[in-house]
Amino acid sequence: MIERLPELVNTDPAIVRWGRGMNEVFLLQSGEEQFLLTVRDGKIEKLEKGPFVMRSWTFAIRASKEAWEKHWQSPPPPGWHDLFALLRTGNVVIEGDLQPLMAYLMYLKLVLAAPRKA
Repeated sequence: MIERLPELVNTDPAIVRWGRGMNEVFLLQSGEEQFLLTVRDGKIEKLEKGPFVMRSWTFAIRASKEAWEKHWQSPPPPGWHDLFALLRTGNVVIEGDLQPLMAYLMYLKLVLAAPRKA
């Protein structure tokens, strides 16, 4: 499902608008699968599938495959609906530079919820 994020995000003007000004590379992990997403002005410019050795990223969001599957249900079960709900229950780990994550928090929440439309 993560492989579809560029299509789901870049074709939604509302999501892109929330991310305007964001120019970062971040890591998104689902179980053992790693993905590097390069965002330029709110559009996912590039998505690369790992594994990666010594690749640079600004921040990482890591969760189990099962956690992402529950998060992407439409509607998700209580406690699985939001990035911070997943963080609070210990189902997601966030690391790295949190300033860009917090600056574009709404954008990232919309990006991570985009697979619910699929």
